[in-house]
Amino acid sequence: MPYRLEITLKPDLSDPEGMSIKKKAQEYFGIHIESVRTIHIITIDADLSEIQLKQIQDQLFTNPVTQISSFTPLSLEFDQIIWVGFRPGVRDNPGATAVEAVEDILKISLGKDEAIYTSKRYCLKGINLSSEHAEIIAARILANDIIQQWKIYSKESWEPETGIGIIIPKVILDHKPTITSIPIDSDNTLKKISDQRNLALNPNDIPIIRSYFLRQDVAEMRALAGLSEPSDIELEYISQARSDHCNHNTFRGLFKYQEGHDKPVEIVDNLFKTFIEGPTLELKDKKEWVVSVLWDNAGAGRFDENNYYVITGETHNSPSNMEAYGGAITGIVGVYRDPLGTGKGSRLIMGSYGFCTGHRDYNGSLKPRLHPRRLLDGVIEGVRDGGNKSGIPTTFGQVVFDKGYMGKCLVFVTAVGMMPSQINGEPADQKTTSPGDLVIMSGGRVGKDGIHGVTASSESFSENTPAGHVQIGDPYTQKKMHDFLLEARDKGLIAFITDNGGGGLSSSIGESALLSNGCEIQLEKVPLKYEGLDQWEIWVSESQERMTIAVKPEHVEEFMALSGKHAVESTVIGQYTDTGKLHITYEGKTCAYIDLDLLESGFPQWEFDAVWHSPENRGLCEPVISPPDNYEKLLKDMLSRPNICSKEWITRQYDHEVQGTSIIKPLAGAERDVNSDASVIRPLLTSQKGLAFSQAIIPAYSAIDAYHMTACTIDEAVRRLIAAGGNLDHIGGVDNFCWPNIQYDPEKNPDGKFKAAQLVRSCRALKDMCLAYGIPLLSGKDSMYVDGHLAGTYGETHKISALETIQFSCIGVIDDIDKCVTMDAKIPGDLVYILGITRNELGCSEYYEHMGYTGLNVPHVRTDEFIPVYKGLQKAITQGLAASVHGIYRGGLGVHLAMTAMGGNIGMIVDLDEVPVENELENDRVLFSESAGRFIVTTASKNRNEFEDLFDESICSRIGTITKSKDFFIKGKDGRSIIDIPVHELKKAWKAPLGGLI
Repeated sequence: MPYRLEITLKPDLSDPEGMSIKKKAQEYFGIHIESVRTIHIITIDADLSEIQLKQIQDQLFTNPVTQISSFTPLSLEFDQIIWVGFRPGVRDNPGATAVEAVEDILKISLGKDEAIYTSKRYCLKGINLSSEHAEIIAARILANDIIQQWKIYSKESWEPETGIGIIIPKVILDHKPTITSIPIDSDNTLKKISDQRNLALNPNDIPIIRSYFLRQDVAEMRALAGLSEPSDIELEYISQARSDHCNHNTFRGLFKYQEGHDKPVEIVDNLFKTFIEGPTLELKDKKEWVVSVLWDNAGAGRFDENNYYVITGETHNSPSNMEAYGGAITGIVGVYRDPLGTGKGSRLIMGSYGFCTGHRDYNGSLKPRLHPRRLLDGVIEGVRDGGNKSGIPTTFGQVVFDKGYMGKCLVFVTAVGMMPSQINGEPADQKTTSPGDLVIMSGGRVGKDGIHGVTASSESFSENTPAGHVQIGDPYTQKKMHDFLLEARDKGLIAFITDNGGGGLSSSIGESALLSNGCEIQLEKVPLKYEGLDQWEIWVSESQERMTIAVKPEHVEEFMALSGKHAVESTVIGQYTDTGKLHITYEGKTCAYIDLDLLESGFPQWEFDAVWHSPENRGLCEPVISPPDNYEKLLKDMLSRPNICSKEWITRQYDHEVQGTSIIKPLAGAERDVNSDASVIRPLLTSQKGLAFSQAIIPAYSAIDAYHMTACTIDEAVRRLIAAGGNLDHIGGVDNFCWPNIQYDPEKNPDGKFKAAQLVRSCRALKDMCLAYGIPLLSGKDSMYVDGHLAGTYGETHKISALETIQFSCIGVIDDIDKCVTMDAKIPGDLVYILGITRNELGCSEYYEHMGYTGLNVPHVRTDEFIPVYKGLQKAITQGLAASVHGIYRGGLGVHLAMTAMGGNIGMIVDLDEVPVENELENDRVLFSESAGRFIVTTASKNRNEFEDLFDESICSRIGTITKSKDFFIKGKDGRSIIDIPVHELKKAWKAPLGGLI
């Protein structure tokens, strides 16, 4: 018999969640609500006695100090009630945790069909508050219809005795699993089936697939296994493996590149090999600290003689665009599994994020599925819960607003781990599968999560039908699995490990079987969340919190015992072989029998036409701008711009202190509220060594040239690392591309050739910068097709493509964390220096955007000029000569001088005449040029000569002094004061746009 327990705060206590809903309703939609009270609902679908129910009510679910609860509907005043709960099949993390807690406290095991579900009831009070208002609040603030359902109750419709009733979102599939044969009588037939099943098979791949199955030797082999035409599971396996996501067909493609239609064609064969793999392997031979690159789930570098660090990056754009919270939390816990699946397993030590969305205050006519404000709130919360609840510090993050991300947002997530260099005398970074090894799936169970939309059309829909492609990550389950697998690793029980991410078992087993050259899988052994899944669904489901492990038969008993100790479900589902075949059975019947080498040869290379047009040929030019009348107002306006203003409200939501390793924190300064250039952690508390980490995203420059966008992005990430105390000789990189569709179509994608050329230029810049700075690419990711379609005022559709974007991450070892330095000015009397030259480089700058221009002169990276500056600054930091160091990034010198002063909550006097410039520049260009390669450094006056001597062969100029006055004073090039304003006014302007969200 099911029961419903309602829990709420005591009447005299404020309701923070209710207050947030009240505020959002007013700000978002102008709906005035007097009060909102939240009631948490626990629906217990289990056979428990009254004594047991009372026990869990009092000891588990109710805090007697702050809460009241009842198994009958709680009576609170209201004008409208909104109930919100998960749809069937959506992961209910609190409910799953409640099951474990109930079992622990009652010392019982709930039955297979027993479960606990959570939901919420909101009691809204307000004069003239209508059911229409409640519907808006439910649909656009409280719930997302992809994963949640809701009901509205007015005073008239509310039944106080029964309340919402008993709502049980249990999945019931009235379906017997079946294997379907796929006809391949023609290319056209297979193309239609691909479209129907959303397989996204490339038309050029279809003849290769058909010819394989039509080969006489293959047909004879398959006949012995009981198969003829390809089965649905085989076709799903091939489509997953051949997808751009898994096989990186775009980056492995052949590009016919031209700089203008009348210029010669240059063949660029395989972007990955040419611009990523080639330079990295070249650098690997020169960098003794590089351990592992480009083959595993993450790359590895040497931290010290006994430990390696590992790093990787990921994006979760499309899922986050549909369901912001679920997409983001799945992205962050998913990328956390990559270090866990690197080598024989790594311990998670930190994470980071990058969010690119439409403007938070967008009020235009286009209608995205989720307004940027709600979308951003959701991804922030998803990454927050994924990190905080996993016990992993989130130490760095960035946010970029641009209208181009209205079509599809970008959600970057990065993970860093640590592993011992050796386990039981063997290299920890090495792993393989061997014939006879058992295939074990550990962690969560398999459902319809993450399966493409074909599920919706393959069965009738009912209230018990699961929400097919939606995933909700469960950090609690993953944390248990993380701890279990690390203990198994240290006991030498793991021969091979990888995560179940894109493609699920199809990918993890399909790829790992290549090492042993075969596998046999008994698919009926895979633990399911509910019965009724077809075999192909089990094979390709991307249900979260799962790893695939190879274990020697002699170790399986100990492995399983350890799994039980940690309350993690592990199941043997097959074994690796050397047959050369992927052999899958279900209840003794073969449903897949394919040569593993099918995917290794024969498929045609993707081809792209790539034609680039210079900015001048696209009509771009440098604007003529009159000098500003009021520099003080201009500086405050610049500090208030969306991509410069304080994002403290986001940073404060992330726990960077968990694990106790934080050295340079996300927020620095006297008041701990100004962003650090980079983060530094101390991953081993017994060591003085640290890990410095930085990232950069500057998509705006791609409007002029993706080459310079990429070069500047990498240079900024490098400077951020150097600013914190990093070492130019030890920097590992992670490239993460997000690109709009580059396939030319005269109607649907007329600028595809230009976007393809931009990708070639970006990759070329990646190679040039990495070779110049000596940065091996430890890991990387590409996410193509960042385009979207939005509805217009009259129902028309508008295509919006995101900017060509790359996020670049840098990581490096710092030998002595005591030498690290932060960005905030420290002591009155310290001298202010600028390193590097300021040029007339304001193309796509924040200043030009503020004035309504694009411009032409995008910043260029001059590595030969910059490297001596970086090495000189590195020595200054190591010798303790730098009191503060801050790079000059978006917004230019004026903005970042203000940041340095705001960080120290201290005054500053600067003379623009002392700023080194190329040619003569007006005050506004000196202040707001975004030239790369520059730093602001403060140092004690007693260190002046020693500091300046480090820069004999590079540009270093003293431009000002730190003062006691707490006034920010800038003298223009004509000797007159152009800015004289209290630092607290600058900070007020900087915090104003989003400061109220803290």
